[in-house]
Amino acid sequence: MSSFRERSMVPEPEFESYYGRPILKEPTWKTPDVPLYLFLGGMAGASAVLAEGAALTGRPGLERVARLTAAAGAGAGTVFLVHDLGRPERFLNMLRVLKPTSPLSVGSFILAPFSGLAAAAAGSAVTGWLPRLGRLAGVGAAAFGPPLATYTAALFANTAVPTWHEAHRELPFIFGASGAAAAGGMGLLCAPADQHGPAARMAVAGAVVEGVGSVLMERRLGMLAEPYRKGLPGKLTMAARALTVGGAALTAVGAVTGTRGALVRRLGGAALVAGSATLRFAVFEAGRASARDPKYTVVPQRERLAGRSATGSVPR
Repeated sequence: MSSFRERSMVPEPEFESYYGRPILKEPTWKTPDVPLYLFLGGMAGASAVLAEGAALTGRPGLERVARLTAAAGAGAGTVFLVHDLGRPERFLNMLRVLKPTSPLSVGSFILAPFSGLAAAAAGSAVTGWLPRLGRLAGVGAAAFGPPLATYTAALFANTAVPTWHEAHRELPFIFGASGAAAAGGMGLLCAPADQHGPAARMAVAGAVVEGVGSVLMERRLGMLAEPYRKGLPGKLTMAARALTVGGAALTAVGAVTGTRGALVRRLGGAALVAGSATLRFAVFEAGRASARDPKYTVVPQRERLAGRSATGSVPR
């Protein structure tokens, strides 16, 4: 008996919404305010940790650079956040009540103490005044550093935006590692040549973890990773990867060449900082693109329903 393949008489569906409107409301967060806030917060949080490492290993030049980066990053990031909110009192209102179920509320209670502690530690490092209190403030800032660098990933994942929500497993690692790469990059740019070791190690480690996390995220997201490959988000993603990989390579080359590789290390540091910033814009724009296209909402929902039907489970 001859076999033949049945041809479907039903055309491929076109995912359209009511009157051509998107199913999801596109995020109203402003650009470049929010991407820059994400970048500066990640770099500031990781820099506070790097500063404590430098203090423990007797590298005052690197410690000073990292403390200044932490304070300046938190301060500038707060400015961008307030500008996105529209009025300063909106940020102050978020500090009236702590809501553990709201990533934005929790983040506000991380950012506020971190900013104060980082500023106090930086001021002490620059002026030499109250060194013990400055060091204590630096320890406090380092404790708040990792949460500051990663809570924005929870903030994104807590939305209904498909490429953000479904990436809840990997985004905290990607954001934290990207912040570490940027903090290390700033250390390579500004710290004395004989004290850059911890910054170089943090930068390269952050770049590696960020790269692996991004690959795993896109592999698991499947179709939802398409926005990272098309249009403006695709271009930003490619640029971020090129800068991060190139920066890590230059950092490694600079470490091998010793004092002769100062220029190479600085170029690597600049590339890592730029790559970290570009990554935030890529993630932000990919999320906006996925919110605009109905298929990124409809197809995953159908797949989940089909999976529940196949296993006989009832959605709650």
